[in-house]
Amino acid sequence: MRTRGWRLATSVAAGVSWLAWLGWPEVAAGARHPVAHKAAAKAPAKAAPAASAAAKAPAKPASAAASASAAASAATSADLGAWCKTLSAHVPSLPAAQCQTAGLSAGDGRSVRGVPLWVRDLPAAGGAPRFKVLLLGGIHGDEFASVALVFDWIARSRAAVGAATAVAWRVVPVVNPDGLMHAPATRVNARGVDLNRNFPTNDWARDAQPYWVKQTRRDPRRFPGPKAMSEPETQWIQRQIEQFHPDLIVSVHAPYGLLDFDGPPPAPRRLGDLQLDPVGIYPGSLGNYGGLVKRVPVMTLELKSAREVGEVERAAMWLDLQRWIATRVPAPVVRTARAGA
Repeated sequence: MRTRGWRLATSVAAGVSWLAWLGWPEVAAGARHPVAHKAAAKAPAKAAPAASAAAKAPAKPASAAASASAAASAATSADLGAWCKTLSAHVPSLPAAQCQTAGLSAGDGRSVRGVPLWVRDLPAAGGAPRFKVLLLGGIHGDEFASVALVFDWIARSRAAVGAATAVAWRVVPVVNPDGLMHAPATRVNARGVDLNRNFPTNDWARDAQPYWVKQTRRDPRRFPGPKAMSEPETQWIQRQIEQFHPDLIVSVHAPYGLLDFDGPPPAPRRLGDLQLDPVGIYPGSLGNYGGLVKRVPVMTLELKSAREVGEVERAAMWLDLQRWIATRVPAPVVRTARAGA
């Protein structure tokens, strides 16, 4: 979700106790004060009080502990069926069957907790692609609608016709599985970092921390991390940009109900009901990194609801995106035989 007006920060206390219970005292310390993300590694002795407090806490019932262990095992497993079952329990309007038939593979990306960053490559029909799209959902774990929309678009891409058949897609439905599967779900990842403030933009070293302190008043939901690219999730997304070489990056967020655009023009005027309304760039944001540093157009869809998006709107946004892409796909190269050949 892009910053546009302030929302009340969600309480971190529940997340802290949850992290400590899972045996992450150093991460819990970072959640209380994000600067501790960096200091924790330099002062391991300070973790002892958290461990002591955990030892004094009442033991969880065996059944609850077994359930939590099974859920954690399913989340980190490379078994697609187990992961889809876990994911559908967290994302409204996403049936496990839709996830299981999306053709995802575990790939080499992992979150802080070791959860696979599942990916689907959709090649262009009939040879080399003339246009490539990197589609990302769930960068913020509490924006469930972004995940559901990406799964919906995977299904729609299979019915591509015309110029759309020349387009190759790399799709990552959930960039931040740790935040999504936290109870309650969180914007940030397991180390308390906002992944959409952690990319290596030209202004990160100078502006990221001051912006967080002065403009957000140290909002823990927008902590940019101790340094750019400190998180495995952002490192992996950067690798996808370098390896896949997309001509367009589409990043789905919620809930401001607008279309943002960064990078080389032209921008679409709308996608479905989302009107073009550029909100500017932020240190460490994907729009800043992709659009300004890498010079790749970045569309940021801010859905109207973080919980779900209706069928009619999903279809309308998809059709408008296809129309825009069709204007950007280069014409096929026609090779003619040389005279006398």
